[in-house]
Amino acid sequence: MKRVLVVDDEKLIVKGIRFSLEQDGMEVTCAYDGEEALELVQNNEFDVVLLDIMLPKLTGFEVCQQIRDFSQVPIIMLTAKGDDMDKILGLEYGADDYITKPFNILEVKARIKAIMRRSKTTKVEEQETTKVAVYEELKVDCDSRRVYINEIEVNLTAKEFDLLELLLFNPNKVYSRETLLNTVWGYDYPGDVRTVDVHIRRLREKIEPNPSEPKYIHTKWGVGYFFQS
Repeated sequence: MKRVLVVDDEKLIVKGIRFSLEQDGMEVTCAYDGEEALELVQNNEFDVVLLDIMLPKLTGFEVCQQIRDFSQVPIIMLTAKGDDMDKILGLEYGADDYITKPFNILEVKARIKAIMRRSKTTKVEEQETTKVAVYEELKVDCDSRRVYINEIEVNLTAKEFDLLELLLFNPNKVYSRETLLNTVWGYDYPGDVRTVDVHIRRLREKIEPNPSEPKYIHTKWGVGYFFQS
C-alpha cells in the first residue's frame, strides 16, 4: 500500500484529498502545520508528500528544504494560482512537482500516481545497474544514487541526480531544455522549461567548483546543456 503525507492547514481540503486517495487504496497521513509535517517525515516512510506552501509554524518552503537534508521522498507543492515565483521557489528548495490551487482532485490523484510510477521505475533501475562514474574529483554511484566531490558526499534531489546521470553518461551530447524536461520529468509533466533551468542551476551550485564558470555541466547557448568530458 502506497503511503501519502498530505500537509495543509485547511482541514476541509485535507479531508477531501484523504477521502479520495483512500478510495484508490492509498494510506494517507495528515498534518496541519510545518513542524508536524517535518516530524512525520523524519519518523516515517512515505512514497509522496503533498505539501502546501502557506502553513503555520514552518512554511512549505522551509519544510521542503529541511526534508531535503535527510530524505529524497518525492514532494509535490501546492501553490497559489498564477504565482510563478512560488513554483520556481518550490523547485529551488527541492520539490519535484507542483499543483496550482484551486485544483481538481482528479489532477491531484493523477500527479501522485505519475510521480509514484517514476519513483518505482527509478528504484528498478537502481537494482539493475552497477554503474559508477569517476570524473576527476566527481564520483557518481548510480547503484546507491550518491554523488561525491573529493570523496565528500553531496546531497542531490532525485531530479538533480537524474539530470546529472543522463548528462554524465552521454558526454558532450547537447540536450535541449524540452528534451530534458520530457526525459527526466516525463511527457505528462505540465511544467515548463524553466524547471530545467532551476535544477541545472542548483546542480551546478552543488557540484561545480565555480558555478559561474562550469567545469562539468555546460550551456550551449540557444540549444541546451551538456556534460563536457
